[in-house]
Amino acid sequence: MSAPREQFGSRLGFILAAAGSAVGIGNMVGFPVAATKNGGGAFLLIYALFVAFICLPVMLAEMSVGRHSRKDPLGAYSSLTDGHKGWKLAGWLSIITPFMIAVFYLVITVWIFGYLFHSITGNLDMLAAPDTFGSFINGYDLFYYMVGVLAVIYLILQGGVSQGIEKAAKFMMPTLFVMLVALVIFVLTLDNAFEGVKYYVIPDFSKINASVVNGALSQAFFSLSLGMGIMITYGSYLDKKADVPGSAKMVALLDTAVAFIAGLLILPAVFSFNPDINTNDLSDSSVGMIFTFLPKIFLALQTTIGYVGASAIASFFFLLVFFAAITSIVSIFEVPVAALMDEKKFSRRKALGWMGLLLVIFSLMAATSFGMVDFFTGFISYAGQSKSFFDVIIDVFYDTILPLNGLLICIFVIYRWKKENFNKELDEGSPSYEHSWFERYVDFSVGTFIPVILLLVFINTVALKYFGTALIG
Repeated sequence: MSAPREQFGSRLGFILAAAGSAVGIGNMVGFPVAATKNGGGAFLLIYALFVAFICLPVMLAEMSVGRHSRKDPLGAYSSLTDGHKGWKLAGWLSIITPFMIAVFYLVITVWIFGYLFHSITGNLDMLAAPDTFGSFINGYDLFYYMVGVLAVIYLILQGGVSQGIEKAAKFMMPTLFVMLVALVIFVLTLDNAFEGVKYYVIPDFSKINASVVNGALSQAFFSLSLGMGIMITYGSYLDKKADVPGSAKMVALLDTAVAFIAGLLILPAVFSFNPDINTNDLSDSSVGMIFTFLPKIFLALQTTIGYVGASAIASFFFLLVFFAAITSIVSIFEVPVAALMDEKKFSRRKALGWMGLLLVIFSLMAATSFGMVDFFTGFISYAGQSKSFFDVIIDVFYDTILPLNGLLICIFVIYRWKKENFNKELDEGSPSYEHSWFERYVDFSVGTFIPVILLLVFINTVALKYFGTALIG
């Protein structure tokens, strides 16, 4: 007889854990920059519409499949289709994808942890130097930081769902929010800060084109951790009394709120310390902002609050981003761990051991692909560009497979599992959802235009990433 399924201890715990998976590095830095460069308030409006009308129904599809099946993505697809080989392949995609995303996310989290360490130990001037990042990611100290990050991840996950993931989320998410608001309040008191607020929130519809719209959809979809199997896995830890639609709305709201508030930190800071900044010069890369641009901004604070004060603010920020990264990677890595526990009947400790070993091996390959090891640095070429092993992981699993996984879950719940079962699962625990306009909209959207949009995003991504030709935008 199998052991009873682990469960979240409370609705709040589930919401904070799911929101923690959604709130990541992209929310803290990537979203504010994308909004500023692509129409400010206009981008925010488009993003919010995509979250509400496209991403939320997809999230409900994933959560409902998880709760009904009480299994990981592979087990869910298999059990609800009596082991159909085609849908089992979709299940495998939903296991392999989060594992590979965890690989590159671990590398970036290690970088953040290293920068946090140097900020706390008074090396902010070193972090702000132009050549620091390049030498840092190719230094052997990186492996010590990796041990520290892996230890944190292991300590959280070995505690299981209620005693590990839920407890960590209940501490980290409120702390992250308080730190974020505190930093925003501080930054808004600085000179010229409100110029950044204006650039961030005032709509500029002239910048909106097909490419920006596509980018807003991608940002919203990826931000909410869709297509990674996380919401299927977390949904499997919910009891039948849980209000899935209500919880999904709260997760989407919290994720969007954190992303928006982060913009009130990043852009005012940029404009305060560099009033003549051209927003077009801001890096599209979250990595570029965190590791090459922001340390210079924090160092500039020493003229007003001294070097110690500047280092303290920098430490505060990197701790904030570290918390965001940890809550995300814990959720991402739980998916393959849960799959190994379900499919092979491993204990949580044994599953963590085997998956952790694989994570370390692949992460070392990715971490050494920036010049340390030539084979991984020039791993492959496509679309006329040489790609490192790290680049390939992002291109294939983050940019390409995620919308495909979203497309597959939509097709699955409406046309294979059938919408009657889909609705019945969501109605259970949420009487107000039954026969509501929201239920009718979710039914219609998941079965019609959302799969079409995701298919177009997938095709366009493949054409752009691997053939160098954009079909849209």
